[in-house]
Amino acid sequence: MSEQRYFPKLETNRLILRNVNDADTEFIFKLFSNEKICDFLYDEELFTKIEDAIEFIEWNTNPEEKGYNRWIIEKKDTNEKIGTCGFDLWDRTNNIAEIGYDLWYEFWGCGYMKEALIAAIENGFNKMNLNRINAFVALENKKSTTTLESLGFINEGIYRDKHLLRGKYYDHYSYSLLKKDWNKQKIFNNMGAVIE
Repeated sequence: MSEQRYFPKLETNRLILRNVNDADTEFIFKLFSNEKICDFLYDEELFTKIEDAIEFIEWNTNPEEKGYNRWIIEKKDTNEKIGTCGFDLWDRTNNIAEIGYDLWYEFWGCGYMKEALIAAIENGFNKMNLNRINAFVALENKKSTTTLESLGFINEGIYRDKHLLRGKYYDHYSYSLLKKDWNKQKIFNNMGAVIE
């Protein structure tokens, strides 16, 4: 396998983030066929067959070539798969990409997603040379907005009618994080509070 320049394997205190592969098919199906996980994901229908997961993995294969990825988030102590995160819509001209993420509900409220996102954000600014990271969140998704704001993302307003699902349009909050603000925040927190 060739070296992952832009989307390498990442490691935090409690987690490993590695690019999705065929061995993750069952987990991906479990994740995206669960109504609780997909409650605020208005850009895609619930997975109903294993082929949906296979297609998702195929879509995210060869991230170095395609310029977008999905990391599987694993707990270091048990190797348990608990969620995913990754970058999409990488605009290399303006150094912007969109981040997306999801976490199995049994692990909500444990700080795992914040820990994973810190690693992903660091990767985005340092490996992908991003200047701006976008995130779009359904208006009702309070857990997600809280997580983003705790990381320094700024709510820039409402992106109206962002997704059409089953005949209905859904508004989303438009969040952004700039590299200069991230670096300032890290300095202000003396690296400790941000990394946890």
